[in-house]
Parts: sequence; C-alpha cells; structure tokens
Amino acid sequence: MARVLVVDDDASMLAAHSAVAGSSGHETIDARSGNEALSLIEGVIEGVVMSTSATRPSDNPPRRSRVQAVEARAMKAEGNHGVTRPVDIENLSLVVERPLEARSLRLENKGLTADKLLGRSIIADSPPMRRLLQQVERIGPGDLTVLVRGETGTGKELITSLLHARSRRAAGPLIRFNCAAVPVELAESELFGHVRGAFTGAHQSRPGFFTQAHGGTLVLDEIGELHLHLQAVLLRALQDGEIQPVGAGKVERANVRIIACTNHDLGADAREGRFRQDLYYRLAVVDLVIPPLRERREDIPSLAREFARIYGERFGKPEFQLSAEDVGEMVSAEWPGNVRQLENAVARMVALGERPQRSPDDRPEAAPQLAEALTLREQVEALERELIGRTLATLGGNQSGAARRLGLSRGALIDRMRKYGLLRGSPGSE
Repeated sequence: MARVLVVDDDASMLAAHSAVAGSSGHETIDARSGNEALSLIEGVIEGVVMSTSATRPSDNPPRRSRVQAVEARAMKAEGNHGVTRPVDIENLSLVVERPLEARSLRLENKGLTADKLLGRSIIADSPPMRRLLQQVERIGPGDLTVLVRGETGTGKELITSLLHARSRRAAGPLIRFNCAAVPVELAESELFGHVRGAFTGAHQSRPGFFTQAHGGTLVLDEIGELHLHLQAVLLRALQDGEIQPVGAGKVERANVRIIACTNHDLGADAREGRFRQDLYYRLAVVDLVIPPLRERREDIPSLAREFARIYGERFGKPEFQLSAEDVGEMVSAEWPGNVRQLENAVARMVALGERPQRSPDDRPEAAPQLAEALTLREQVEALERELIGRTLATLGGNQSGAARRLGLSRGALIDRMRKYGLLRGSPGSE
C-alpha cells in the first residue's frame, strides 16, 4: 500500500481520481490547489501525484503554475511520480500501480530487501508483524520523525535499520546514540559536538552525533532515559532544524532524520511529567509499536530455526537442528524477554547441547552438563551471556540495575553487552 496525493481544483474530478486510487488499497490525500499540495508533498510516501496540469509540447512559453511545481517536486523525489490530467479513468489504477512497482524493483536492485538486512531474514509470519512491516514500507521513504516503541528485546534495532534502508537517505550514514549509556554531563557534547576549549579537557573540536549523521539517519536509543535538560536542547534542535556545538558561537544546520526508540510508554511518561510533552509530540509524528513475542507466536518457529542456523555456524555446529518438540515448547513459552530471550535460549542450546524442559522459564537453576566439544572459555562465555541476558530481561532492560545485581560497573556491563551482541548489532537486539 502506498500514499497517493491527488491534486485537482475540480471537486468532482478530485473525488473520482481519489476513489480510483483508494479502490486499489492505497491511502489517498486530497488537495484542492497547488499551494496546498506543495505543503503536503514532503509527506507523500512511495506515492503518485495526480494533478490538473497537462503539459503540452506546444506550450510556449511553458506554464509556471504552482501545480507544475508540484509535478516537478514529485518527479524529482525518489519514489514519487507525477501523473497529469486528462487521465483515462478506466486505466487510472494501472497508472498508479506501475510507478510503485518500478520503485519496488529499484529497491530490490539496490539490495535493500528485508531479508538482506543484518544478515538474516525479517520474520513476519504473524499478522501483527506483517502489519508492522507494511507500515515501515509506507513511512520509510519519507523524512518524518518516527517513534519506535516496544518491550525490551522485541527488535527495535532491526526495525530502525529497515526504516533507514527504505528511506531516501539509505546511502547516508545510520548513526545510533544511546541516551542511557552516556553520563548526563557529557551527553550534550556527544550529541551536538563541541569546539576546542569549550570545557576542561576539550583539546580539540569534535563533531557530535548529529553532525556524524549528516545526510542520513540518527537513531536515539532509549530516548525515555534522556535527561530533562537534554530534552530541552533536543527539542530546540528538532523545532529549528539547527544545532549548536558546545562552546560554539554560531549554529549549524541539522540535515538528519530522527528515529527515537524506547521500551517506555512515552505518552504516559509525558502525562505524568517524566518526559517533556512538547518533545514527545515532536518525536511521535509516526508511532510504530513492535508487538511482543507472545502476540506473534506464529513467528517463533521461523525465528528459532533462524537463530539455530546462525549459532550453529558461529559455534562450529552447522548440523545442529531443533526438534519438533523443541519448537513446540518454545511456541508455548511466555518469553518475557521477547526475541532476545528466545535468541539466548537457542544460543545456549547450540553451545551447550542443553534441551529445553517444559518452558525456558521452568528450567532448573542447577548448572547444566557442559558439552565436551567446547573449550572452557567458550563455556564460560556462553553462560555469562545467558546470565546477562536473563538479568536484563528480568529488570526490563535497566542497565544500572543489572550492573548492580551482577556486581559490575555500568561501563563493564555495557562492554560485555557489546561483546555478546546484547547491546546492538545482533539479530535479536533492539
């Protein structure tokens, strides 16, 4: 499904064209004038623009109408196509579909299909995940700010990567900033950069994450953990499209698309004063919610087998396969840690040869019989990864709490999370 902007100053023709586009399952946006259309054109996604203007070779000089400006903007923007009236109503649906099919083919040729992201398939056997991916397909090509919400371990990193790959900024950088991983006193400098001498220790100027993401996408992970002071600074950057490095005397333009991620109910946090309401509304232009694994059980067999393949190759056991009984137990389990917990369980099975009993949460806490084929280091690392993943899942992803429970500093925990693919970059990470 695509979004189609229909422009016509004739109300009856506008209704007719809009109805035909809508009958093909597309969302339509109607505009009665070129001025109105120009104000909407940036939001047209994977779309076709139909207008009243009929460009004729005999026009001399060419007409400089606002409608023609709409057409020019549409034709210039990748994924948008202009179609001028008169259009044969009987063939209009084909006129709409052909450019969309052409765009889909271009994306495939670019290697941006979902099953090539992060080295594995995006599993969407369940209706909730199919709906989510349809939403991603619709909003990906636009520059709209997106808020991605989901419980810990649902796969927010995967979805943000797909949004970037589907965007017109796909050739640009994809930069991630973890709002919870940087001390508050350093966060502004990290996010917006600083100039030499701005503070003690600033021996040279340094670009921030906004500058590093220029022309691409900046993902703000764990946005709900951002300090209130930084929320105010970020709000100004989003409102004005400008940033000011710490200690700088002038502002810079910020040419980035913002995607924010959280496992919080950010709307509730805003209502209760834990998050700025004005910033929340700026971030939630589009609100994507990733369903928890318990609401997409149809995906569990394919996910489990995919993880078995990945870790079989990683641990030198390419012959490893899950039994039907293993998969059945997994489908019936609750998985409070979502996809990440499922991934950890499969990795443990592959590494240690441990089969699930009743459900992953009902396993005895006694140490399992370690597989003789693994070295001591591999066994320890597998157990450490499982313990860290389980502790984070129990505490809802709270890194500070997990570090205290595990007897680690927060920095040491983050280092281990990065090592084991629990922080970012693993198939099941956020």
